[in-house]
Amino acid sequence: MSDSASIDLNLAISSRVKIEREARNWSLSELAERSGVSKAMISKIERGEASPTATVLGRLSGAFGLTLSTLLALAEQTGERLARREQQVLWRDPETGYTRRRVSPATGGVLELLEIELPAGVSVPYPSDAFVFQHQQIWVTRGTLTFREGSQTHQLNAGDCLQLGAPADCEFFNPGAEPCVYVVALVRR
Repeated sequence: MSDSASIDLNLAISSRVKIEREARNWSLSELAERSGVSKAMISKIERGEASPTATVLGRLSGAFGLTLSTLLALAEQTGERLARREQQVLWRDPETGYTRRRVSPATGGVLELLEIELPAGVSVPYPSDAFVFQHQQIWVTRGTLTFREGSQTHQLNAGDCLQLGAPADCEFFNPGAEPCVYVVALVRR
């Protein structure tokens, strides 16, 4: 994906966060309190001055009562039914280098496929709120993924597929020396 497409997605995310906050008639302070994200960071995100991390987006989406994928899908929607690889939206976490490719067409359908590349040694935590409105499976296609789901830890290798249980705080961790690539399949509850 080109840098301009990445910039466009960051602007779409900025706009979507502001739209979601204003649709609820929340002040910046109220969203900060509900999400645990600082008012200053939310303001920078909404103005397009900061690119939020996956963790920050997870907290914001949870505060809105949306999954992270839903929040990003709302920012990405185009109405197309075919998503060619070169046109799929790629988002990169500026803090960790984690990348998220929306494989599914951005039509807002019930099923969503995401391809994630998690760099070696990187950990990405999400609060349980990020998983409340979806059923999710994780299929590792390359490398090793350590997935912590509440108090349970799963070691997943290439070819392994895990169906998530009830929403819980979780953490995706790549313990390997090479990037881990996995597909996340989501169905809204």
